[in-house]
Amino acid sequence: MTARRRAPGRVAVHLLLWGYGVVALLPLVVMVLNSLRPTSEIFTTPLGLPASPTLNSYARVWTEASFSSYLTNSLVVTCGAVLLGTAVSALAAYPLARYDFAGSRVLGAYFLAGLMLPIRLGLVPIFYLMDSMGLIDSLLGLTLLYAASGVPFCVFVLSAFYRSLPGELDEAARIDGAGEFRIFGQIMLPLVRPALASVMLFQFVPLWHEFLYPLVLLRSDEKFTIPRGLSQFFGEYTTDWSALFAGLVLATAPLFVLFVLATKQIIAELTAGMSK
Repeated sequence: MTARRRAPGRVAVHLLLWGYGVVALLPLVVMVLNSLRPTSEIFTTPLGLPASPTLNSYARVWTEASFSSYLTNSLVVTCGAVLLGTAVSALAAYPLARYDFAGSRVLGAYFLAGLMLPIRLGLVPIFYLMDSMGLIDSLLGLTLLYAASGVPFCVFVLSAFYRSLPGELDEAARIDGAGEFRIFGQIMLPLVRPALASVMLFQFVPLWHEFLYPLVLLRSDEKFTIPRGLSQFFGEYTTDWSALFAGLVLATAPLFVLFVLATKQIIAELTAGMSK
């Protein structure tokens, strides 16, 4: 009886998830189809199959827009920002979660305020700060800015994971003569690997598509990231929609690969303890 009662609920959940998946994938399918047809055909049959599929748009994006250079810049900036932001957040979240020291609540409130207040509210001060440091039109400046923007969220998530670990781990390690850095590096970090993978994934996706700060801070074409580089297909009077869709497909492809790899890694880490 219990299994029979649960069956309709499971079917409803599966139908809901499949429906959500179809709705989420539909814009991506339309984007791929429109990248295979000329711009004139996009306005006549935007949802149909291409009459004569062609890869000319992909060739134009790769050559005219220097997509390989934009891809390299996006990888350098995004990966650098994610790694730096995660490393700083892991170090900051550990004492906030595991120790009760003077000012810990103030620091916790500071990171929480950074999580609630969008960094874009300080766009003008950030621009002047970057200009005073000589980081305008610099991939390093963009990397540092991206890394700082993700720290509040990462600290908030990692602190929760650190608090969930039993305190006996610290005590046993100290009895064995382990120092604080050894406890952090050899005991705590391996246990929060699923959280580290999660925050890195959640940082990577929005930073990969970030357009505002590259638009404000970058000047040279050879330093453009993918979103900033693809903006050249928006003309003053006309837009090359076919090339733009092709560029978006190329820009989205790495995210699919990352999502598949990261999802498998996170599931494997979370279920590792259950299989033992």
